[in-house]
Amino acid sequence: MATTREISVPDIGDFKDVAVIEILVKAGDVVRPEQSLITVESDKATMEIPSPAAGVVKELRVKAGDKVSQGSLILLLDAAGAPAPAAPKKPPEPVAVAPASPTPVRAAPAAPVVPIGRPEPAPREPVRAPDSVPHASPSVRKFARELGVDLQRVRGSGPKGRITQGDVQEFVKGVMRGAPAAPATAVRSGLTLDLPEWPEVDFAKFGPVEAKPLSRIRKLSGKFLHRNWVSIPHVTQHDEADITDLEAFRKENAQVAEKGGFKLTMLAFLVKASVNALKEFPEFNASLDKTGDNLIIKKYYHIGVAVDTPDGLLVPVIKDADRKGVFDLAKELAEISKAAREKKLRPDAMRGGTFSISSLGGIGGTSFTPIINAPEVAILGVARSQMRPVYRDGAFVPRLMLPLSLAYDHRVIDGAAGARFTSYLASVLSDIRRTLL
Repeated sequence: MATTREISVPDIGDFKDVAVIEILVKAGDVVRPEQSLITVESDKATMEIPSPAAGVVKELRVKAGDKVSQGSLILLLDAAGAPAPAAPKKPPEPVAVAPASPTPVRAAPAAPVVPIGRPEPAPREPVRAPDSVPHASPSVRKFARELGVDLQRVRGSGPKGRITQGDVQEFVKGVMRGAPAAPATAVRSGLTLDLPEWPEVDFAKFGPVEAKPLSRIRKLSGKFLHRNWVSIPHVTQHDEADITDLEAFRKENAQVAEKGGFKLTMLAFLVKASVNALKEFPEFNASLDKTGDNLIIKKYYHIGVAVDTPDGLLVPVIKDADRKGVFDLAKELAEISKAAREKKLRPDAMRGGTFSISSLGGIGGTSFTPIINAPEVAILGVARSQMRPVYRDGAFVPRLMLPLSLAYDHRVIDGAAGARFTSYLASVLSDIRRTLL
């Protein structure tokens, strides 16, 4: 009886011809179900492809640098060769470490760590500002990463400015000769902004240092965060909601949720309340079209929620949040958060968001300015709730207050609308009856 099984790339959404950047197993390895086999990378995200079954790797059919799509053959798995009681070998953790070099050639720093951000693709391809992302193939990007070269500073000689491997090599030679690097640029509405070069400092002259490579997620999202920050005129409206009654209600029903295997968190109520506010103020559930002349009002409510992972923030999207109850939302939040931390999010799980929430309530802080996720026009930041004395009916009473920070695109939303939105959202959170409607 044949025991060899072909393992292929599963459904990865609309992504096609994505580059294989790491092979996590080799012939003869014992693998377990859901163990990662390869890592692939698109211009939006990095994802690991898991094994659907246990067995022994008989033969690899891909190598680093290959392009794969749904159905592409990864390897042959011998299902009979896996001893059931034996613990399978743990795959190596993928890390995006550029090889050390005596003379670093990275001409630009990593993007700063920011509260939230993710690239939001259009239905067929990633949405990005013109020329904001270097035009280069995955193999050239990989080659540049290995040398520590920032492609933003490399001039392409290929068709339509495409960067070739030769361009990267010439850039490295120029840096080694001491030639000045091309200035970094940022694009806003088609206008190129010339920026001065980042200062190059030998920090080791001042004390001990350690070079710690950024994760792939941070590298990939950094350019999009920069684009969103320079392209969107951000305004942040701060407010607070009295959630004393809502927190009491949450605690009363927490045990019911725990019996179902998930936690009833405040974030589930925030998602529900945000949908109510978006229905009341539809311009917040919208996007500017490519020309910037039209506002596309969306009739669906897909809420992105930032999830903190060891490699950086990911923003999975809860689809059709308006059709789900608080318990349903809480259960889905637990599932997608677990999948994000275990690197098992499907690519389409981070697409189609209409509004985002970044909650730092479990960590701390009083307020912050979240970065809008283009092409969305607003994002809600939530800090830690605090018990404070509030003057009501002629006396100070203790109330649990939740800080809200709403960042919005000033091209679409003016200050009065921003204040009305946060005021309405606070009123919904303050009255659990309105939250559940």
